[in-house]
Amino acid sequence: MKPPPFEYYAPTTVEEALARLAEHGYDAKPLAGGQSLIPMMNFRLAQPSVLVDLNNIPDLSYIRPNEGGGLSIGAMARHSMVEKDALVAERAPLVHETMPKIATTQIRSRGTFGGSLAHADPSAELVCASVALDGKFKVVSQQRERWIPANEFFLGLFTSALEPEELLVEIQLPPFPKRTGWSLMEIARRPHDFCLIGVAATLTLGKKDQCKKARLVYLSAGDGPMVGQQAAKVLEGQSISPELFEEAAEVASSADIDPSSDIHATAEFRRHLANVLTRRALEEAYKRAIPNI
Repeated sequence: MKPPPFEYYAPTTVEEALARLAEHGYDAKPLAGGQSLIPMMNFRLAQPSVLVDLNNIPDLSYIRPNEGGGLSIGAMARHSMVEKDALVAERAPLVHETMPKIATTQIRSRGTFGGSLAHADPSAELVCASVALDGKFKVVSQQRERWIPANEFFLGLFTSALEPEELLVEIQLPPFPKRTGWSLMEIARRPHDFCLIGVAATLTLGKKDQCKKARLVYLSAGDGPMVGQQAAKVLEGQSISPELFEEAAEVASSADIDPSSDIHATAEFRRHLANVLTRRALEEAYKRAIPNI
């Protein structure tokens, strides 16, 4: 299929892009990598009458260190760029582990970090990882600039806190805490398919083998990234043990997520997979945290 007719603009500055978005409002859509928007337009699932192409704005493509050990990533940084960057591997190991799991090499060569987040797909790995890492997003319009915490940015299925005239321009990730391990695990029927269920986990150790802080965020487990709040309460303040991980996995899979049934898997099966993946992810995060003690 072919998309419906649309006007096309290719600004070279953020200011020009914002002017076009302000001019056309709800009728306009920013075009980043196009790996999600263009197929949706071809199937008439999205029908913007105006596209504002961001690919000619070099100021939006960068990876920079922040003071204190954090990281700033421009919204137009390609997945492949983030995947291969040594600074990302050093300062955001969960993101480094996440990137090769995103679609295929061809898509990662074109898709963008910010585009994936703005699309707000609950099955997207970066959506899940950004919440797990307590990232925050810089959003701008002609009238204002604001920072939105990742856990407040995703409002529902393909729905974000972005207003029609706003643009996501930067993602900031805080310093990775000491004594912290990480893991991202997912299960798909075939390599590079959308996953049936997935989880991003971080585990920070305190004294001895005690869990100081835990973070569990699930993808393909609801209308947005699902945070395992009750499972984290089971873990935090407790001494690490296989039994503790099993208890947390049971709580997360039964109380923290809201999966649906479809032609690929039932909700019950997704809960079972979430239970197994949670336990495995916590075990891997714990092993990675031990060398950092």
